[in-house]
Amino acid sequence: MIFRRRPLPAAIALDAPPVVVRLRVDARARRFTLRPTAGGGAVLTLPEGVPERDARDFLERHAGWLTGALSRIPALVTVSPGLCLPLDGVPAEIVVARVTAPRLEAGRLLVPEGRAAGPALQAFLKRRARDRLGAAARGHAETLGRRVAAVSIRDTRSRWGSCSSTGRLSFSWRIAMAPEEVQGYLAAHEAAHLVEMNHSARYWAVLAGLMPDYERPRAWLKREGRTLHRYRFDV
Repeated sequence: MIFRRRPLPAAIALDAPPVVVRLRVDARARRFTLRPTAGGGAVLTLPEGVPERDARDFLERHAGWLTGALSRIPALVTVSPGLCLPLDGVPAEIVVARVTAPRLEAGRLLVPEGRAAGPALQAFLKRRARDRLGAAARGHAETLGRRVAAVSIRDTRSRWGSCSSTGRLSFSWRIAMAPEEVQGYLAAHEAAHLVEMNHSARYWAVLAGLMPDYERPRAWLKREGRTLHRYRFDV
């Protein structure tokens, strides 16, 4: 039984403790990748053509690891007035005010009266991320003698950014909550892929040319990035 002949199940449930693992087939994957997600679930990425029983065996072998990893993920937080939401890495209290659109003022995030704070701030962060990362990436591309075809903003969980062979860049809008240095690193990281579509030594040399001290913000993203997924903006 392979997935090409039988549809891949949407998820596999582990019994102890109860965890729902969503399955994702990636033609580029060469091995299993198990990633815990906020809310107590997980995503298992696997190559095409792998038997379903192999996916189940892998999950059973790594059930203990997954339980530990899930226990370290911060609890979900609903974005609402009174919450301190990080913006550029600095906490800003969400305050309802007589404004027409969210804005940062005197260290506070002002949100319009009569509107749900979460969706309004999500739109605000999307615009901020698109403007900042788009401009930074295009600047780096010019330095490299390349061109950015387009910039899109998404809410991806498996990666913070991507670059296609056609020069289209994509970023997670949640990066707008990270320190400015981290945002700058992500823009440089994806722009460097316009030259090298890989993570070879040549790629890291290109990135170092754009941002010599990239290791520090890269380490922050690896260490703290998952905390940015704890915030719920849908209510």
